Amino acid sequence: MIRRASATVLLPLALAACGGGADNQNVDALDNEITANTADPALMGALQDQIMVDPQLAGQANKDAIRPASQPYSAPVPSETVAAAKAAMPRDGELLKAPAPNGTCEACDVQDQAITLGALAAKQKDKRTASCAAKLNYSASWAARLPAGMPLHPQARVTEAAGAQDAQCALRVVSFSTPQPLQTMIDWYYTKAVKAGFSAEHQAKEGQHVLGGTRGRDGSAYVVMLSARADGGTDLDLVANGGN
Repeated sequence: MIRRASATVLLPLALAACGGGADNQNVDALDNEITANTADPALMGALQDQIMVDPQLAGQANKDAIRPASQPYSAPVPSETVAAAKAAMPRDGELLKAPAPNGTCEACDVQDQAITLGALAAKQKDKRTASCAAKLNYSASWAARLPAGMPLHPQARVTEAAGAQDAQCALRVVSFSTPQPLQTMIDWYYTKAVKAGFSAEHQAKEGQHVLGGTRGRDGSAYVVMLSARADGGTDLDLVANGGN
């Protein structure tokens, strides 16, 4: 019984050894054929050449890793000349000169206190604008739907936009910047307001400027808040009620 059991165990092992030897020979032959570099030089070049890696992309390709990426995810920044509006830049001499600021600037305080565009709209003196603030929806597309008389500047770079449109509300709120200096932007929006039939009051406080007014024939209202940027451009918040 013991001898018979040993033979039974050894026989499969011997067969396995024979089969493994044939397989190993086949694998060795395949390796020799590839490494001989006689059949396909292009294949050998692909196998032996150094792998090319883009370090910029490699640093971003680990969104599921435990460690964060070595640098923030980034995307191309649009040119300063890219605009989301159809308004044309005026030629030299076409801009009206805005009057000097007068009185206290309550709107400047409102801008300082508002954290969101909705809060900015809700704190406006115009009651229709304030009542529509709760209906605001956020989307950059609202920046292209400003009133014809109070458009987005052609060189605007939109940061955030919101709007509301129904039977009672036609509200637009947009935050953006331009490469144009502060005084140029004050004169630009003053000119747009006057030519569209709006009144235009200019207030200022500690570097913040506000233009605001209404239009009697349809009850439209607007407020433009402007401040100078460190790079020489201008940051603006525009609130307009009466858009298309």
